[in-house]
Amino acid sequence: MPSDLHIHSTYSDGKDTPEEIVEAAKTAGLRYISITDHDSVEGVTALYESGHYASGSLRIIPGVGFSTSDGQHEIHILGYNIDIYDSRLQEKLEEISEARWTRFTEIVERLRDLGYEIGETEVLTDEGMCKAVGRSHVARVLVKKGYFDSIRTCFEQLLRRGQPAYVPHFRLVPEEVISLIKGAGGIPVLANPKAIEDAQIIEDLIAQGIQGIEAFYPGYDRADTQHFLDIAQQNGLLVSGGSDYRGGPGRESEEIGRFTIEDIYAENFYRPPRHT
Repeated sequence: MPSDLHIHSTYSDGKDTPEEIVEAAKTAGLRYISITDHDSVEGVTALYESGHYASGSLRIIPGVGFSTSDGQHEIHILGYNIDIYDSRLQEKLEEISEARWTRFTEIVERLRDLGYEIGETEVLTDEGMCKAVGRSHVARVLVKKGYFDSIRTCFEQLLRRGQPAYVPHFRLVPEEVISLIKGAGGIPVLANPKAIEDAQIIEDLIAQGIQGIEAFYPGYDRADTQHFLDIAQQNGLLVSGGSDYRGGPGRESEEIGRFTIEDIYAENFYRPPRHT
């Protein structure tokens, strides 16, 4: 059975609720999934507390995603099998959440100064229950209002680094996130390693304690995947992969189950639930 260990829900920048993701995964015949919301474990917590965590043959690996920086490169790190109730993890996620809201306010203010008709309430209303509002949510509203033809174009012309509405956001350094994930009993994994484009950084992350690498990712060709499989084998790393699913149009993986990995990789991250 196939699996997907990189999924986003409405608790970050996804369009589906955790419960909808679980049902879609079961329909698609997946064996393992992990919801890896940005800076949030609330989606996984919701599954635990609503009774959806035990879902027949589908096994759920609690996850979280972090954006980090070494000062020059953006580095995404996923944490698998974390204790979602770990106090240190919860404190850091709350700190990041507060910084995220401050950044959101600054982005909207810049947009209004640039002549775009957009408000905080408008974005929040459009995104419903989203708990981790960010640039992608702002971009969706701007596209709906006809300012841009796609989210990608909006980012390229307005929201990405170096563009007029870009606001730097709170970032942890990779080593701190690796320690945080391990402290919560989890497994830190380097996400989308091809995006880094610097082999030395990957070596540094391994030295800092990264325990896995995402060798399977949308857009990777066989050579890309084999390259990262080789790195994993040479360094004793676990191999992960997933769709980076968000549920929006214009992405390669618009449906749960369209991009998957083999269970032989996913099962290495699974542990029986700590909390039920």
